Amino acid sequence: MENKNGYEKPVTLGNILSFAVPTIAMTVFMSVYTMVDGLFVSNLIGTDALSAINLTAPLIQLVTAVSTMLATGGSAVIMRKMGEQKEEEAKEDFTFLILVNVAVGIVMCGAGYLAMGRIFAGMNLSAAVEGYCVEYLSRYLVFTVPILLMNNFTLYMIASEKAKLSLACSVAGGILNMVLDYVFIARLGTGIGGAAVATGLGYSVTAVVGLFVFSRRKSLLHFRKPAFRFKVLASAAANGCSEMATALVTGIITMMFNWTMLHYVGEDGVAAVTIIMYVLMFASSLYTGYSYGVAPMISYYYGEQNQGKLKKLVGISLKAIGGISLVTVAASFLLTRPLVSVFARPDNPVHGLAVAGNRVCTVALLFIGFNIFASGMFTALSNGMVSALLAFSRSFVFMLITMIALPIILGVNGIWLATPAAELMALAMSIFMFWKYREKYGY
Repeated sequence: MENKNGYEKPVTLGNILSFAVPTIAMTVFMSVYTMVDGLFVSNLIGTDALSAINLTAPLIQLVTAVSTMLATGGSAVIMRKMGEQKEEEAKEDFTFLILVNVAVGIVMCGAGYLAMGRIFAGMNLSAAVEGYCVEYLSRYLVFTVPILLMNNFTLYMIASEKAKLSLACSVAGGILNMVLDYVFIARLGTGIGGAAVATGLGYSVTAVVGLFVFSRRKSLLHFRKPAFRFKVLASAAANGCSEMATALVTGIITMMFNWTMLHYVGEDGVAAVTIIMYVLMFASSLYTGYSYGVAPMISYYYGEQNQGKLKKLVGISLKAIGGISLVTVAASFLLTRPLVSVFARPDNPVHGLAVAGNRVCTVALLFIGFNIFASGMFTALSNGMVSALLAFSRSFVFMLITMIALPIILGVNGIWLATPAAELMALAMSIFMFWKYREKYGY
């Protein structure tokens, strides 16, 4: 069939990149416009508002965690069925999972409004920072359902060989976000609440386009009368639980970073952490984009039982990630000061903290790509247990160990070293799992 040609082509770097480049560009662009949010907020409102964005991040990560679980896990289940030639069943499951996303989004929005006041009141923040937190999150939660749909439609467009459309939606949403940031904050003076609305409207572009695209029967995947197979939901949740765990523990670790920085440095330290997270997020988006791009190929070849193509795909991917890792480390070292200066002026105490921290944290970029790919690969192979173990150990267990131990020994420098140390420990586990399961999957 014509719409399956992308999967039937030989596995070469060029054909892999035809899947991966649009998703890499998409995730990089999304990270850039997230950074632009921080740029507008820090320069037009202040570093207190920038700190507030980071303090709300754990709650926002909860929304991201659920949507990522349903998107990655659901995509793996559905594309495996497509590879098994169960196309009609896959479309029924796809429609069912999208409806689940809508229902979950409504519940999460309501729960967020009920809980946020008590959460921020218990953090002993200054009145200004607490006010920024409540204002930002209250606007952001309005867009919970579109955000869940955006994360799902992004991956399903890629799986349906519409990666370029997914990229176009991300670019359009990003440009809209940037323009609205300027209009709402600089021109209309709506403050940090305007930044949240701009972000939500930017994310909504993919959600709206996806509803139209998947309503058309010409699409490889499209809506049809759903079959409420809750076994499929359980399978999607199990397969995507590693990505959910990653997002959840990212929020927990963010809270730990914030609390530790508040203890050692104060609210300036939280702003510095925010800047460094933007830099790491930008570099990590390359690996995330690549993993998203090749995941449908892995799932399809696994469903097809084509071990030759699967082995070649994994081998080329590891080499590509190694090359990306070297480039991102060099770029981050060279551009540390200019990047930090975009968010904080050199005479601001936040500037010095962020420059010193980023130079240490950059070492983590040597390992992050392999860890992201390992977890994503096992999800695509429908081995959610191994994927979850890798993701949970990397993002929580190892980070918890390093975040507790290193600051006690090294103070603030220990906070910065925690991420590289945790990623190195995770790399050792990823290598072990790659080796252990190589014969089972034939990669």
